[in-house]
Amino acid sequence: MENFLAQHQSLVFSQMKKSVEHGRLAHAYLFEGDKGVGKHEMSLWLAKRLFCTQVVDNEPCNQCNNCLRIAQGEHPNVWQIKPEGQSIKVDQIRRLQQEFIRSGFESRLQFFTISQADTMNSSAANSLLKFLEEPAGSFVAILETDSPGKILPTIQSRCQILHFAPLNPLELTRRLEAQGIAKDSAKLLAALTNSYQKAVEISQDEWFNEAKAAIGQWYLYLSKDDLLAFVYVQKKLTALAKEKDRQNLLLQMLMEQFRQERQKLLAESGASLVENTRRMELLLAAEQKLAANVSFQNVCEQFVLRVMNQKG
Repeated sequence: MENFLAQHQSLVFSQMKKSVEHGRLAHAYLFEGDKGVGKHEMSLWLAKRLFCTQVVDNEPCNQCNNCLRIAQGEHPNVWQIKPEGQSIKVDQIRRLQQEFIRSGFESRLQFFTISQADTMNSSAANSLLKFLEEPAGSFVAILETDSPGKILPTIQSRCQILHFAPLNPLELTRRLEAQGIAKDSAKLLAALTNSYQKAVEISQDEWFNEAKAAIGQWYLYLSKDDLLAFVYVQKKLTALAKEKDRQNLLLQMLMEQFRQERQKLLAESGASLVENTRRMELLLAAEQKLAANVSFQNVCEQFVLRVMNQKG
């Protein structure tokens, strides 16, 4: 956990470590960033660091009784609230307050995390706001969200906001593979988006696998200068991508095919590399035309013809 945070969220991790070390922790934080970027890992690290009995070099030991109980979700002073169904409800916030009182909130540090805090209904949000405005004891609250715009501004104003950066492509690929996504698909998804949440959403859409296969076939035709590449635009691609966002994704998928080819050709620096570079330039021009509202079919057909003519 510490290694992941140090490598992929170094700025936030360094800030939190300094705040703990110098006793400058805020009583409430809003951790905002995409799913899978380390928000909850940071919450767990902070809880362990605050309750660890064998801290070494400003790091929790991960071996003492407190650290183990936090990892298992069994520490009496560490709480986590998750949505019940589609939302976090006011009764959940009230139960948390009651538990705090019952466990000696006035005299003992309490730590709580609200996962998917943006799902709080209005009653829950107002109850939490009152709690943050009138703290009755010592606590640290972490609100985790990937949609900060859905958090009440009055709640945000009571929190120190920390932004978690998107994952780099290698780490995103690794995390997608850990979710059971095939390596080649994970690599492609990481090239299409730096958002873990978006990548998972795309992977779960049946359209993705069909599109991946279609672009593979189109690329094969293009690589052989086969005029079927032109026919394939109308025969397959236009029906596959009627929406603008999917049209963009198809062109991005093709670009990734060219990038992968380029990696193989870099050591050669011959005519094939020059041709690959030119095709990537033509594809970039095609993407610009699509952005300028030229029809997807026309963009793709013009691209094919220019690829076929580039050797002439």
